[in-house]
Amino acid sequence: MKKIFIGIDISSKTLDICLKTDGKVEYFNIQNQLKPIRLFFKKHTTVGTVVAMENTGRYNWNLFEVLAELELFVYVLSPLHLKKSLGLSRGKNDKIDSLRICSYIEKNQQGTKQWSQLSLSIRRLKVLLTERATRVAMKSSFVRQQHDYKMMKSIALDKELLKLNKKLIESIDVQIKKIESDIEMNIMLDSELKCKAELIRSVPGVGKVVSWMMIAKTEGFTSISDPRKMACYCGVVPFDHQSGTSIRYRPRVSVFADKGMKSLLHLAAMSSIRLNNDLGTYYKRKVQEGKNKMSVLNAVRNKIIHRIFAVIKNQTIYKNDLVLS
Repeated sequence: MKKIFIGIDISSKTLDICLKTDGKVEYFNIQNQLKPIRLFFKKHTTVGTVVAMENTGRYNWNLFEVLAELELFVYVLSPLHLKKSLGLSRGKNDKIDSLRICSYIEKNQQGTKQWSQLSLSIRRLKVLLTERATRVAMKSSFVRQQHDYKMMKSIALDKELLKLNKKLIESIDVQIKKIESDIEMNIMLDSELKCKAELIRSVPGVGKVVSWMMIAKTEGFTSISDPRKMACYCGVVPFDHQSGTSIRYRPRVSVFADKGMKSLLHLAAMSSIRLNNDLGTYYKRKVQEGKNKMSVLNAVRNKIIHRIFAVIKNQTIYKNDLVLS
């Protein structure tokens, strides 16, 4: 039986495909549309063919729809993970990228988690959160512009531009509220997600946005089921930095992290230490012992993640009666 590996480099309009059959390499370029994708896989694959691609967000959707119908081994790779695995490499184009993806999965298939289609609720949640993040970024940009309008007072444009700016912000606020309402409705209509959201929000400092993001990033606590892995993903775990006996630095968090999740967890930690709970008690005690405030706050972020995973695993509301070490 032939062993077939397929690496796909995805763009908005086309797919560059590297097909490796028993070591023989062929290249294809097709439209990123359902009909040509179905035709390609019908013609060139058999049951058990290995298919790999990078995660490019919405550009993957047509592929996902077709691959969900087929009996293939499908892998969706992290772009950063793939880039770091290449080592020293020269040159880059879509054809080369498809070959690199194909070669990567041929070597690392055993250690890579296989892709499976997400539920409709999770897919909708991811899209809505992306749309919300886009509008939040737009709003922040317009708010920053307001400070620049003071310099336009001499040419009599400050008031007019400020008025237009405020109208844009008001419009974006309306859209954000509508999207947030849709997100909450999407979760409430799915009994499993509704239960998970309620459990997550019982943890001190954790609100709606953190609960939405935790569900989306862990894909309903299926793709990431270990709190330590989630803590690493969010960049709240300090790692040692030393070499031999002469080079030694303080443990520090990695720069390879989801900055958005880390920011949300920071806000959750700030909220939790202001409340009357075990996390607030822990923070005050460690600071009184002389620990660095930011270091302790990072530990609180980590503890919030572990508490979220604990309530999901035990299926019980968080109780504020734990004694922390």
